[in-house]
Amino acid sequence: MIIRDRFGQFLIRKGLIKSDAVISARMLQRKNNRMIGTLAKDKGWLSDTDILRILIIQEDTCEKFGEIAVRERHLTQEQVDELLQEQKDSYMFFGDALIKLGVISEEEIIKQLKEFNRLNIQSPADI
Repeated sequence: MIIRDRFGQFLIRKGLIKSDAVISARMLQRKNNRMIGTLAKDKGWLSDTDILRILIIQEDTCEKFGEIAVRERHLTQEQVDELLQEQKDSYMFFGDALIKLGVISEEEIIKQLKEFNRLNIQSPADI
């Protein structure tokens, strides 16, 4: 059985970052990477009750939030498309968060991501 590291654990094991940097980076991601329901609420398109109803349906059906919102007539497809684009445009990856926090350089992140990905795509016989 192969157990693969998460990128943060990989960097910790290599001594490049400390565990508190992982927490800080994840917190920055969480602050920055906003959910579609929150974005819609900020625009005045959904209420807390609307969001909760959609989330309850999502829990039962495993459908995408936007698909449910459109089907239930809380949002139009155009609104969902706008929200998804906004979400995509502002998305922050874990490595980007570490760079923004000044924990590691962009060059080092690129180097380590290449190694991390190389190690994680090897077949079990190669490990």
